[in-house]
Amino acid sequence: MSSTPDQQPIQRTVGKRMSREGQPLTGPDRAADRAAMTRNAQYLTRAPKGVFYYSSHEEMAADRLRWTIDLMAERAHASTDQASTDKAGTDQSRTDQSR
Repeated sequence: MSSTPDQQPIQRTVGKRMSREGQPLTGPDRAADRAAMTRNAQYLTRAPKGVFYYSSHEEMAADRLRWTIDLMAERAHASTDQASTDKAGTDQSRTDQSR
């Protein structure tokens, strides 16, 4: 306990989060934690990094909507490319089987 009168020791924990107690995020039992952290670090948003100053809320909303639409279009394009690649592979295997 501190001798400074305005310091209070914390005696309880609020919430359900478990303390790691200094345990590392590596090792076989922490592989899921490491994978989740890697996914979060690689997550992309279409909003450029930085601090933006807008003259109105509508101007900010228009930028956010444009970035969201750009992301949706990119994801749709990527899934279409993936679907066409999968279909091409399926068609090729059917051709190979018929020979």
